[in-house]
Amino acid sequence: MISIRNHPLERKIVQGRIIFIVGLISILVILLVLRLGYLQIYQHQKFITLAQNNRINFSPLPPVRGIIYDRNGEILAQNIRVFNLEILPNKVQDLDNLLSELGQLIELTDVHLKQFRILLKQRPSFERQTLKANLNQQETAILAVNQHRYPGAELQARLQRHYPKGELTAHIVGYVGRISPADLENIDNQVYRGMEYIGKTGIEASYESTLLGKSGIEQVETNAHGRIVRRLQQTTPNTGMAIHLSLDIKLQQKSIEALAGFEGAVVAIEPQSGEILAFASVPGYDSNLFVNGISEADYASLRTSERKPLVNRAIYGRYAPGSTIKGFISLVGMENGIGHSKTVFCPGWYSLPGGKHRYRCWKKSGHGLLDGYNAIVQSCDVYFYTLARQLGIDRMYEGMTRFGFGKSTGIDMLGEPSGLMPSREWKRRVRNQTWYPGETIITGIGQGYMLVTPLQLANVTAVLANRGKKVTPRFLSAIEHPQTQVKQDIAPKITGIVKLRDDRFYEAVINSMRDVVHGARGTARGINRGIQYEMAGKTGTVQVKSIAQNLQYEKKNVEKKFRDHSLFIGFAPLNDPKIAIAVVVEHAGSGSGTAAPIARKLIDYYLLDRLKLFDRQAPDSKSLADQG
Repeated sequence: MISIRNHPLERKIVQGRIIFIVGLISILVILLVLRLGYLQIYQHQKFITLAQNNRINFSPLPPVRGIIYDRNGEILAQNIRVFNLEILPNKVQDLDNLLSELGQLIELTDVHLKQFRILLKQRPSFERQTLKANLNQQETAILAVNQHRYPGAELQARLQRHYPKGELTAHIVGYVGRISPADLENIDNQVYRGMEYIGKTGIEASYESTLLGKSGIEQVETNAHGRIVRRLQQTTPNTGMAIHLSLDIKLQQKSIEALAGFEGAVVAIEPQSGEILAFASVPGYDSNLFVNGISEADYASLRTSERKPLVNRAIYGRYAPGSTIKGFISLVGMENGIGHSKTVFCPGWYSLPGGKHRYRCWKKSGHGLLDGYNAIVQSCDVYFYTLARQLGIDRMYEGMTRFGFGKSTGIDMLGEPSGLMPSREWKRRVRNQTWYPGETIITGIGQGYMLVTPLQLANVTAVLANRGKKVTPRFLSAIEHPQTQVKQDIAPKITGIVKLRDDRFYEAVINSMRDVVHGARGTARGINRGIQYEMAGKTGTVQVKSIAQNLQYEKKNVEKKFRDHSLFIGFAPLNDPKIAIAVVVEHAGSGSGTAAPIARKLIDYYLLDRLKLFDRQAPDSKSLADQG
């Protein structure tokens, strides 16, 4: 059977299909061209930006922290070059595996890993985070030849804070540490972008904004592993300002050495300017341990030590001032009409009218009849028991607070506590109790509730040396621009004058305190041998544990922690004071036996060796028996 084909019809069908296909293709090509045009023209900028982000990163450049100097230009805090192992989190596919493999190359402790995990939560994933800082030479070499095997891990040279004087300045300069979650709640993240450290204690914390500087920005081209191929441009960070402290590091060292074997503090002030010359707290610690996070073992050792090295005794130690305040009590007495010529008989004890309790004098046999001058020179307790009762606690409180007792000094260090000058109102508010006459009596010799810090004791001594002029104590003496080296000196801050009814009151007390050292019967006469200048001083022996009425204090029979504290205040030269000092030595016995010789040694060193105001002669090391 022969089929008859309709060729025209078939041709027409094929042609229709071809036209349809060509039309469809043409439409698709047109759509493709339109889409391409849309992407290339209308969204050009968007995709250029995305493409740039694939290979160009903006990295923050942390600033160089300002250097800290002492008054003579010795460096107390600096920046040293170290190598750190850093991780770029957004370039790491398996972080746990990376940490495990790196831990096989170098030692990574639990502390390193814990701190790194904290950083990961605090900082953006596109910023480099330090895994281990301050690598040793062996670790640096191992990572240098192996880092190509670990995408996202880099060996970086950085600047790290270092304290060359170690323990000498730990309680003054303080230290920087890693930025913690608590810090993040109080800082501007933009200001600290790219930074890992912040001032934690001391001057580093008090002058954080001055030392910090300003971050810069670096534009870099990176490869797929996050490693820098080339640097395109950068905004240079601004170095922090350098600061000059009033501290004399040589005097500071002598102070630390003088307290060796004890726990205690020394604070020395230049009276006219308020500049701190020495600020020793013993024992101390090495502040470098804290920069990158102290180990748990090291911190536990410091925290649990019975000697409490972490406590800055110079500013946070609070002690009864003892007899060191007797000159000030005398001034309050004179201001209230009870003159220096008033005489009191001392039989070795004092009792309130109608009372049976005996308040003992340090001299069991008594001092006999004496006036205000001799009461200070010989440190007679009975005289000041009597004076305290005549004044009453209200007038004592008003008079003593004028000099600065019971108040913070305003020093440029964060967290200064106040002392305590007790009053009726204070006891009622804090203890919900009434004030008793016996408490007035013991306040007159610096015992009972009354408390001072070594800093506050040195500060009121400086006020006395200035004949009433009050100058805020401070560490900062100048700020220096890091590029121009131009220094801006900081002027003293005079906060007022303790004006008395008669200026001769000051001279009366100062002359009495002069003879505490230079007089034949002065409680500190044992330190005057070979002295090249005149000084005023006052010893103090502070009872730590009360002694029953029928017992006597015997140092050899008392456990160390219950032994008396040894105190001394003084200033020199007498009529042109260059240094005012307070020495507190815990559980060291009498003020004349321990604290006074330390003060003499330090004042000698400052006036003779540092300022060279007098000729040094061979010191006479002979000392008298403990007194006062």
